[in-house]
Amino acid sequence: MPLFEYECRGCGKQFEFLVRGSETPACPGCHGVDLQKLLSVFAAQSDSPAKSFKSMPQAPCGSCGDPRGPGACSVN
Repeated sequence: MPLFEYECRGCGKQFEFLVRGSETPACPGCHGVDLQKLLSVFAAQSDSPAKSFKSMPQAPCGSCGDPRGPGACSVN
């Protein structure tokens, strides 16, 4: 079951939602359903004494979550 990140367009709250089947996510703050899907990043953890892994900064293009893909929105 995938875990997605959303931002509520009504109140601005960001949250994660574990999708089960055809369940529709709703904001836990205001219960609104006008949501923007966010670009999720992953984290890695290791017990190795090597240098710790640092995630790359989020790229501006594609971070708006436009379903048409990177370059389709007018963020820039």
